Amino acid sequence: MTSMTHDGPEITGGVDTHGLTHHAAVVDQVGRHLADREFPATINGYRELLAWMRCHGALAAVGVEGTGAYGAELARVLTAAGVTVVDVDRPDRKTRRMKGKSDPIDAYAAATAVVSGRATGVPKSRDGVVEAVRVLRVARRSAVKARTQAMNQVRGLLVSAPAVLREQVAGLERTVLIRTLARLRPGEDLSGPLAATRAALRRLARRHQALDEEIAELDAEIGPLVRQAAPALLELFGVGPETAGQLLASAGDNPERMRSEAAFAHLAGVAPIPASSGRTHRHRLNRGGDRAANNALHTIVLVRMRFDPRTRAYVERRTKEGLSKKDIMRCLKRFVAREVYRALTTTPTGQVAGNNLAPAA
Repeated sequence: MTSMTHDGPEITGGVDTHGLTHHAAVVDQVGRHLADREFPATINGYRELLAWMRCHGALAAVGVEGTGAYGAELARVLTAAGVTVVDVDRPDRKTRRMKGKSDPIDAYAAATAVVSGRATGVPKSRDGVVEAVRVLRVARRSAVKARTQAMNQVRGLLVSAPAVLREQVAGLERTVLIRTLARLRPGEDLSGPLAATRAALRRLARRHQALDEEIAELDAEIGPLVRQAAPALLELFGVGPETAGQLLASAGDNPERMRSEAAFAHLAGVAPIPASSGRTHRHRLNRGGDRAANNALHTIVLVRMRFDPRTRAYVERRTKEGLSKKDIMRCLKRFVAREVYRALTTTPTGQVAGNNLAPAA
């Protein structure tokens, strides 16, 4: 949709978002406070908020707190109306100790951050297939966590279970163990520890089986969406549907918002950070960024270090040069991030990104 033009001085908006209400404020181009007002967090409320801001002048941009949470729908509405939306971080504790905390203060702070240039982040659009992948992965991650919890509880019960039951399932592989426990017949009288333990183990085993089916169904739904969103990403060595799904979710439906592969490296927490001291000159791993994306890159690197001949040769050569395993993995993560960025910014109809498997140096 094309942007609407409005007469009057150029203004900038800021919004402090909450679950039920959003507090909006507008400032002029030198940061002077013009007005603030609260609106309901509904579709009509978003439209009223936009109309109210525009009645104060030509709206240049709007800084929104929490574009990935309470402000997600507001950001979509503003973007659809042709308004430039800037993702604004919430004020840190030091700033809040100095300036106080209230909804108007936070709304004005969001607008001022945009005017001053301190806030420049482009929010995820959250309106395409990648957003579909993200929400389905939330359900999958929950199911995997619940399945692991059920398995841990099974093993915990078996530790203290009566010997006759423990010996019945001793040494069984996990799949066979779950299948065996799901077929237990505890009987109607559960007053004894043996019968009660059998009943508990059967319930946990059947829960484990149900979660197995749920995860398989989710994998069948997520896989085609991941391939539709970024087929080039799945062509990279060591990248599977799970790691690809996480990297897509971290980048969003509009990966072009990351201006370069260096920006993606910062997002994924693999940009080199100087860590030199005295005569020691080195870099360390960046401990910031999206830790889930960093973990996905870590998994890819581990797969390559184990199965890819070129990566194994690279590791061997760099080890002889005196680099530690952590430093070698840092180099590999940075290189993989470069490949992933190319794949993420390749359209589904474009050519697959180059599949170099290890850095040349």
